[in-house]
Order: sequence, then C-alpha cells, then structure tokens
Amino acid sequence: MYATKFFGFAALAVFAVATGATRAAAQVNFVFGVAPICPYGYYDYAPYNCAPDGYYGPEWFVGGVFIGAGDWFHGPAAFQGLVDNTLDPQYGYQGPLPKAGEKPAVERRTAGQFNGNEVRDGHGNLHKKTPAAKETADSGPN
Repeated sequence: MYATKFFGFAALAVFAVATGATRAAAQVNFVFGVAPICPYGYYDYAPYNCAPDGYYGPEWFVGGVFIGAGDWFHGPAAFQGLVDNTLDPQYGYQGPLPKAGEKPAVERRTAGQFNGNEVRDGHGNLHKKTPAAKETADSGPN
C-alpha cells in the first residue's frame, strides 16, 4: 500500500512538472495601411520613421526605388544589405529626419560615399558583416 501511494505521488509530481513547462512569450505584430513613402527609405522598426540619406546602402534600391524594410519588405528571401547605424536613433542619432512624402534632395550621396557598418536582412535582423556581404553591397543595383 505504501509503495502504491509513493508511486502515485511520484507520478503526480512528474505530471505537474511536465505540464508546468516554460511558457513561450508570444509576439503579435499588427500592420495597418501602406508603407511610408520616404525619399531614402524608412527604418525597419515601428514607428517606421523616414530614414535619412545614407542610412541604407545602394543594394536596398532597385531602379532608384526602395525595396522596403520591416513589415513591408519586398526583396529576395535571402537578402542582406548594409546600413549605416550611426544614422539610426536607436544608436544615438539625433540629426534631421525627412518627413513622409518629401522628395529626395538634388545632391544625393553616391554608392562610393556610403559608409555601411552593419548588415541586416529586410526584417531588421542583424548579420555578421562579411567580405561576401560587402561585395554584394558594392555590386548591387543603385
């Protein structure tokens, strides 16, 4: 009888521990409307403010049109491109930001003037900067 109670309580304890497994935090994103229309693209995180000229490298533009970022990314699945995080408010940038709907400045930076220091995919995930990523960035469309 003692053995039956012992194994019964042991089984109950194992069941309680197994069902009390760690809970995964759920992340739910809601996107309403269309992507902001910004002269040089927008940041890949909410509130999706317009990014200044020079934040995105030339591979983020096809035919002069931004391929998108974050929830509105329209590039290839394996895309990785350079950004200049010194122009990101999350890294301390406090300079001017263009407003949605503004036109690009006449004197736009060239690909040779771009100083990318971080590789990201179209959804804002960071990747290690590699020579292959730099070659892709340098040979990408302007």
